[in-house]
Amino acid sequence: MITRLLFALARLAFGAKFAKDGYENLRDRDEMVAYADSVGVPAPELLVPAASGLLLVGGVLVAAGLAPVLGVVAIATFMLGVTPQMHDFWNRDDEESRTEERDAFLRNASFLGAAIAFAVAARERRAGASDEATADDAA
Repeated sequence: MITRLLFALARLAFGAKFAKDGYENLRDRDEMVAYADSVGVPAPELLVPAASGLLLVGGVLVAAGLAPVLGVVAIATFMLGVTPQMHDFWNRDDEESRTEERDAFLRNASFLGAAIAFAVAARERRAGASDEATADDAA
């Protein structure tokens, strides 16, 4: 019982963070498009809202537990697409910028790892529930 509650709270906090980020990116769209354009993102007018939508929808799906695996796929797609482009610390000349971008890159990599862990846990829970239902049917 306590494990389920803690997992639900963790899922809520994790998903809410991404839903908030996606919402803020969409709210501040012009600023985000300008920043993406400044670092060489192709078609930022199209990609920024699309990537922000992935975060918003993915975060809501995870937080609400509606479709956590689909939500994680959306968040992971964002992380895999955005992180190397926006946080390319290996291309930074000054140490301060390189350090900031490396930290952002590693933070996103850890979020990707957490997203994968939530997806695995969701699939295992679904498989466990299916196994329990099968055992109940057999009894």
